[in-house]
Amino acid sequence: MRHSISLSTSRREQMLDITAQLQEMVRANNWRDGLLQVHCPHTTAGLTVNENADPDVVRDMLATLARLVPERGDYRHAEGNSDAHLKSSCMGCGLTLIVSGGRIMLGTWQGVYFCEFDGPRSRQVWAAWVGSAG
Repeated sequence: MRHSISLSTSRREQMLDITAQLQEMVRANNWRDGLLQVHCPHTTAGLTVNENADPDVVRDMLATLARLVPERGDYRHAEGNSDAHLKSSCMGCGLTLIVSGGRIMLGTWQGVYFCEFDGPRSRQVWAAWVGSAG
């Protein structure tokens, strides 16, 4: 069964920490031990796990992606968002998260991020559970 999180982004490029929403999904469904498969169904957005303690990490990631894949370049895609497609592929569209005892297993400083590269938009993150419920 597919579950989803609805998101609204406010800028062309931003990273939203969705760790709490995913953890609430695990809690609300009484999922105990297994895998949470998370998927981004958008071609100009992605998912990643990274530090969520220092906001400068997000700033550095977005600034580095902007340098590596500039908004304007020798692109042929007619919509004008080629950079967003490339950045999406760099991040990836899926994550597999381990859940143990009803908690998403992340490192001390880790969080799960939705990465917007063509906003602002209304977005979805889909999730599927593989494992046992409590």
